[in-house]
Amino acid sequence: MSTEPRRDRLDQPVEPGRVRLPRLNPETFGRWSEAIARGMGTAQFIVWMTIVIGAWFAWNTLAPAALRFDPYTFTFLTLILSLQASYAAPLILLAQNRQADRDRLAMEEDRRRAAMQKADTEYLAREIASLRIALGEVATRDFLRNELARLADELDEAALRREKRARSEWEEDRKDWEADRT
Repeated sequence: MSTEPRRDRLDQPVEPGRVRLPRLNPETFGRWSEAIARGMGTAQFIVWMTIVIGAWFAWNTLAPAALRFDPYTFTFLTLILSLQASYAAPLILLAQNRQADRDRLAMEEDRRRAAMQKADTEYLAREIASLRIALGEVATRDFLRNELARLADELDEAALRREKRARSEWEEDRKDWEADRT
């Protein structure tokens, strides 16, 4: 259990001179302000506002004097519109700031992803270059065919030379044998 005194207890005096305002969740308030700003930025809002102001003017100019709630100078309408504007401007600015924060985070994420993609691309380019270098040192199919054909030709030539040498030796042996016989 906590030894810290609770501040919402009625049996304990409140510190004098301190006004306690309700605590609002900034995220909830921000979402609420964005919803209002989003609603005020529509054509539907402008149409309804125009209808309400037109009805206000019509009622306060055409209705009998006893039923009018805002006299000729429309002071109450001016007060309502000023109040709406004084709340709308900060709410719209808050919504814009939140959108700017989201845009900033999105740009940072895009920048991070672009850097990762660039690093991946550079890595792959280096790997491809090293494979090309390695392939330059590897015997290709055409190279092997050419080498095998050259070796086959050399073997054929060597076989012909051996055959010629064997024939010439056989001829010499035959001549020596014939010479010995006579």
